Amino acid sequence: MAATGNEEQTLLPDIEEEAEGMEREMDSEEEEEEGMGVEHSEEEDEEDTSEDERENEAEIQRLEEQLSINVFDYNCHVDLIKLLRQEGKLHRLRKARQKMSELFPLTEEIWLDWLKDEIRVTEDESDREKVYELFERAVKDYVCPEIWLEYVQYSIGGMGAQGGIERVRSIFERALTAVGLHMTKGATIWEAYREFEIVILSTVQPPSGSVPSQEQQELLNAQLERIHTLFRRQLAVPLMDMEGTYAEYSDWADDGVPEMVTRQYRRALQQLEKCKPFEEALLVSETPKLAEYQAYIDFEMKEGDPARVQIIFERALAENCLVPDLWIKYTTYLDRQLKIKDLVLSAYERAVRNCPWTMGLWKSYLLALERHEADHQTMTDVFEKALNAGFIQATDYVEIWQSYLDYLRRRVDFSKEWSRELDELRAAFARSLDYLKQDVEERFSESGDLSCTIMQIWARIEALHCKNMQKARELWDSIMTKGNAKHANMWLEYYNLERSYGDASHCRKALHRAVQCTSDYPEHVCDVLLNFERVEGSLEDWDAAVQKTETKINRVNEQRARVAEKEALQARQEEEKAEHRRKAKADKKGQKKSQKANRTGDKRKAEDEYEEEWGEDAELPSKRLRGEEDFGSTATEELMETESGLFGRRAPPRKTEPPGFRKNQQRSSEALRQLQDASKEPRKDENSFEDRLAVPEALKLDRQEVDGRPMYVSPCVDKNKNPDFKVFKYKTAMEKHKIFISGLPYTCTKETLEDLCKQHGTVKAIRLVTNRSGKPKGLAYVEYENEAQASQAVVKLDGTMLENFTLSVAISNPPGRKMEDKGAPSRLLGAAMPRQPQGARGKGRTQISLLPRSLYRQSTPDAKAENGTVSAPHTTVTDGVHGGPGSASLDTQSKSLSNEDFARMLLKK
Repeated sequence: MAATGNEEQTLLPDIEEEAEGMEREMDSEEEEEEGMGVEHSEEEDEEDTSEDERENEAEIQRLEEQLSINVFDYNCHVDLIKLLRQEGKLHRLRKARQKMSELFPLTEEIWLDWLKDEIRVTEDESDREKVYELFERAVKDYVCPEIWLEYVQYSIGGMGAQGGIERVRSIFERALTAVGLHMTKGATIWEAYREFEIVILSTVQPPSGSVPSQEQQELLNAQLERIHTLFRRQLAVPLMDMEGTYAEYSDWADDGVPEMVTRQYRRALQQLEKCKPFEEALLVSETPKLAEYQAYIDFEMKEGDPARVQIIFERALAENCLVPDLWIKYTTYLDRQLKIKDLVLSAYERAVRNCPWTMGLWKSYLLALERHEADHQTMTDVFEKALNAGFIQATDYVEIWQSYLDYLRRRVDFSKEWSRELDELRAAFARSLDYLKQDVEERFSESGDLSCTIMQIWARIEALHCKNMQKARELWDSIMTKGNAKHANMWLEYYNLERSYGDASHCRKALHRAVQCTSDYPEHVCDVLLNFERVEGSLEDWDAAVQKTETKINRVNEQRARVAEKEALQARQEEEKAEHRRKAKADKKGQKKSQKANRTGDKRKAEDEYEEEWGEDAELPSKRLRGEEDFGSTATEELMETESGLFGRRAPPRKTEPPGFRKNQQRSSEALRQLQDASKEPRKDENSFEDRLAVPEALKLDRQEVDGRPMYVSPCVDKNKNPDFKVFKYKTAMEKHKIFISGLPYTCTKETLEDLCKQHGTVKAIRLVTNRSGKPKGLAYVEYENEAQASQAVVKLDGTMLENFTLSVAISNPPGRKMEDKGAPSRLLGAAMPRQPQGARGKGRTQISLLPRSLYRQSTPDAKAENGTVSAPHTTVTDGVHGGPGSASLDTQSKSLSNEDFARMLLKK
């Protein structure tokens, strides 16, 4: 709540004397420090102090200049107050706090610092009254238990004055009303109140051994009853740790706890159990806890206790003071349910101070003031503040003006021919039009009132209440000149006004102008004119109306025909362009197909890839003979998935063994023996176990390095029967605690990368990406303990150099793994193929089928034998591989075809 000029005078008296007193206190503190043996030379202290003071003074001046430019800079106010308090400049500190409190509600921390500073310099009773006034302002901004506790404790210091005890009790009662229901912090106010009354009890008790008089006994009984009442009231309220309060009352009461109090205590405990989940959710959630407070508010509103609803709203607003929807919900509840003037108006006043940009709060505030019969000057002041609040839309200013004009209209007694209120209403209408035209249009480049709603209302008031049709016609003439003459609804609105309060001549004139100017619904306006002449007009009037309407309709039809022709032409042009684009796309696609058909480099491409893997000088391994098998070669040729998520590439057949081939083969066999050892069970064949429990242990060996190369272990699954099965074990979604590093040197090791990354957080895991041969790709994934460390690493490492390589670092977010369509009729030559079972001859490295084209033809059930064999119904032979998808045996009961069979078929063909 903004302070008035009188408040400033009461809060800032004798500033110079108090400032001198503060300086004297600071000097005395410095002398005490020197007396305690602070071992610094006076010259060094003076130099350091003067340097710090100069820097702080320069910063203070900068902040003051910034506030002179923008007084609504909240953070600047806070920084200035902190610096002034640090420097001990009480006079300027008070002014800074005063200015900020006029513009913004102050936080609990700022209020407590201000109150403690003022309490520290309080000397006489007059100063105490100023502090009381400051406390009253503090408790109005937010409901804060800590400020109320400070308030009651300060008031206890003045209990020795006349009426001091009653004043303390009054402040305690207000504190209980405000925060006594606060489930987690309300108990402190109850306990402080009870301790205060117990101290008072000790003062009225007679000395031991003496007999109290009747008056003393009455005082004693009254004080005891106060304490009993406080216990009973507190035990009826659900508060945290209320079991301790009940135990304390049991010990304190001589006659034990009454049954009624016990019943109230149990009901409160039941209510506490209902609220505990919401309190626990607030305790573990992070600020601002808006969702948790919303759930708590909904629960309390269903319970229906207005006091509890109010306290939970106040708790939510203390942490979410800049949420307009929460203020709107709270003020609406107070307005419709409690309807208590002080509560409602206080809530609205705090709402518009916290969210001044929300027009809806100001509009509801004006209605609440009028509803509670506030005086006219208060209404006007609130409206002027609303105009200076800085709304974000031009239409907000139109709505706030409408609300204020509605209020002024309700004040006018139209039974009188003239009144001061009527003049004020007309002046407000004129001012609103000027304000929207000048101030609002200058800021938003529009008035916000395109339909001239305010002028329409003014014209209707003049016509209906004031019987002044001349003024109403002038207003409507202004409305039409503002670009509204082309809208039929505007003309019809004016016509209805003339029909209700004017005469037939002006109605006819308005309709003729409407027919001439309307462009959106001319037929409707023409019908209205003809109907009017049927009722009111003469033959001449009818003929004139028919002629005018026919001319208008013909002209409109011609315009529409031209527009339709233009649109049809544009549509044809668009179709031609679209057809041209389709042809160009088809031609381009055909060219690509022809280029692919002519491409003959697939075989060479496969050989180049092989050379890249084994080296240019390495000789290719010799061809394996049919039927020749060994476990090591099967393992190395099996298709596996790589880090990139695509199917792995099988090493092509080797003409000669590269250097170290047999050695690597032996090591692979040794690694596979490790799988056998992990199972602890004898195996039936090369890659199966008798016990299912052994499989998980064997799968743990996946990607272990064997002589510098990764060994891949995965379940043996037929992907033709389980197409959705995935071997890739790493996540493909975003992992915010993991970073992806590219551009690494190929010589980079895990140790080097860990030394680099652990500078920015705790590294949990590092994965260097390699190809199937174990060669690094220059990529890595680093997993941190949390998202914050990963984000810090991205900021610090991205773009840095490592061994003359520039690193690129980002949060891990791999692209989606798209599986190839298994129903595709064909594949590009040389494309990666999914894993398939191998036949007796294996696969050629080019993946090209060598079967005769005739064998691809599907045969019918009645087909005859062709090429020396009978085709099974609904089957197709592809690639000579039996048992896989897209392939079937030519005769399930006959033996497989050999090379000689194929040769005979080719000779017969």
